[in-house]
Amino acid sequence: MAFKTAIIGLGIMGQRMLEHMTLHPEFVVNTIWDPDTAACQAAWKLAPNSVVASSSEDAMRGADIVYLACPPVPRKAYALAAAGQGQAVFLEKPLGINVVESCKLVRKLTAAGVPTAVNFTQASGRALTDISKAAKCGELGDLMGVDIIVTYPQWPRGWQQKADWLRFSDEGGMTREVISHFIFLSERILGPLKLVWAFTDYPADRNLCETQVAARLVNEVGLSVTILGSVGGAQPERQEVTIKGSKISRRISEFSSDTVSSGGPFVPTDSIPDDTRATSLKAQLDDLTLLMAGKPNRLATIDEALRVQILIEGILGNPGLIDQ
Repeated sequence: MAFKTAIIGLGIMGQRMLEHMTLHPEFVVNTIWDPDTAACQAAWKLAPNSVVASSSEDAMRGADIVYLACPPVPRKAYALAAAGQGQAVFLEKPLGINVVESCKLVRKLTAAGVPTAVNFTQASGRALTDISKAAKCGELGDLMGVDIIVTYPQWPRGWQQKADWLRFSDEGGMTREVISHFIFLSERILGPLKLVWAFTDYPADRNLCETQVAARLVNEVGLSVTILGSVGGAQPERQEVTIKGSKISRRISEFSSDTVSSGGPFVPTDSIPDDTRATSLKAQLDDLTLLMAGKPNRLATIDEALRVQILIEGILGNPGLIDQ
């Protein structure tokens, strides 16, 4: 029997997951809901066998899994409502924006004992899986750290414009939306990290999200994760994570393009799938079925997501240099 799924939040990520769940044999999307009627209608066209619920409570009724793709602030209430009904909870990242509230959420979800995971999309991907194995077996030599670089001509990106909340500092920004993915990946390889320093610049209108960010994190043995992010200028989007080894380094570009260098130019490790997004989402859903069966899986845990959130909010809480 396929897992009956309710999707709450039908923006970009909600519609993407909806589309791929309808293609996966282990899931059936029974109900969908969003406070935006237009979003509901657009999503229903992707899955006309689903029912547009009248409320979030109505959407959750009878579901095995509740997938939350709404903005961060309302996620806690929806997640706890689902867990209170014994339903599995699959959340988009970030886990939240208020660390104290997210700590409470993790405690309550853990106490509820329901299957939970957070959708860091690289968690089940081939690139992270292969690099983790290569690091553990010594193929990379001694690990030397991780470099994270993201640059955008504009934020939000063109395809994100309908998600207006992404441009505001309360919930949005590239650090929460993108750099969080790469901090998660870094912790999977280097172990837990702590923030050493960070500088974050904002526009004159402080309601808007950050435009420049730099930070340094370290693991327990002092290996560094360096972060550089910027918005502006005529340039292509750049999203790179380089895992540095003394013999070999691996670089993941655009979330899933895995390349390798032994000192020269980075070259592909393997053929790149025609549709990397579809491959990634299918892998996440494959592992979600393992989670539902109580089996080992690669999905991000709520504890991992909380650690990432603490680091992200620490970075965003450092407003940059003060003019002397």
